[in-house]
Amino acid sequence: MFDAKQFLKENVDWIRQEVGDEKAIVAASGGVDSSVTAVLGFKALGDKLTVVFLDNGLMREGEPETVTKIFKDMGIETKLYDVKEKFFQAMKNLTDPEEKRKAFRQTFYESLANVARERGVKILLQGTIAADVSETVRGVKSQHNVLEQIGINPIQEFGYRIIEPVKELYKPEVRQLAKELKLPESIVNRKPFPGPALSVRVIGEITPEKIGIVRKATKIVEDESKDLPSFQVFAVLLNDKATGLTEKGERAYGNIIVIRAVDSKDAMTAEPTKIQWDRLLRMKNRLVSEIPGVSRVLYDITSKPPATIEFE
Repeated sequence: MFDAKQFLKENVDWIRQEVGDEKAIVAASGGVDSSVTAVLGFKALGDKLTVVFLDNGLMREGEPETVTKIFKDMGIETKLYDVKEKFFQAMKNLTDPEEKRKAFRQTFYESLANVARERGVKILLQGTIAADVSETVRGVKSQHNVLEQIGINPIQEFGYRIIEPVKELYKPEVRQLAKELKLPESIVNRKPFPGPALSVRVIGEITPEKIGIVRKATKIVEDESKDLPSFQVFAVLLNDKATGLTEKGERAYGNIIVIRAVDSKDAMTAEPTKIQWDRLLRMKNRLVSEIPGVSRVLYDITSKPPATIEFE
């Protein structure tokens, strides 16, 4: 049985020994994996650690400000970096999911390399977990936070060493650590959110306009599913469009939004959540009425396998 108290004790000591007299940064997104890693690092290193949030333009509504405030309120030095232009430029004209993920990964680590040089830091703490490593190594999809396990040397490539204190754990164990660390409930039970953020929830090329659409759809779907016990609930913007009708009965060629909700314990397998019809109708009504240009709303009922949880 997993012992959260013992794990914390051993890993705080381990991080302290690994870092020694040096300083470190930790890349945080607000998810439970990176948040646990950040607080673990702070317990081990104190003011030698800085939490870094890269605002890549792909996050949910208000997320950069909300996440940085959480860590600042804990007394941890936290810095927000605006790197939106760099990420959109890196992903321009890309449509293949793996190419998009790899472009995100390269830009993510290059951006952190710039931060590390600026702050004179050569160590990065990272919240990689076992599921990230497994899916990347098996070739299911490239997780942005997996390097050494696929033969990429971060010291040679980016100039810093990576420490991954929770890389052998799955999501349930990480949530236990979050509770033990007394992290806010909003983080402890936060539904998983992909490292490449909303970029994996736009099928086809990434543009600020498409991200804007899926960001609005995400807020609506999350608002309407707060009380669902699902492992994940989210919205996806498809690349195709479909014919619809305006309120005046005129033809419109509009966007297609897919709602995806799954039940899972560790993200390795998943089953579609049986959402009540009334709830799905509420989501549909809000999506088509609050987001201009949406003509269709679909609900995905595919298990993992054969599908993955995310579309990309």
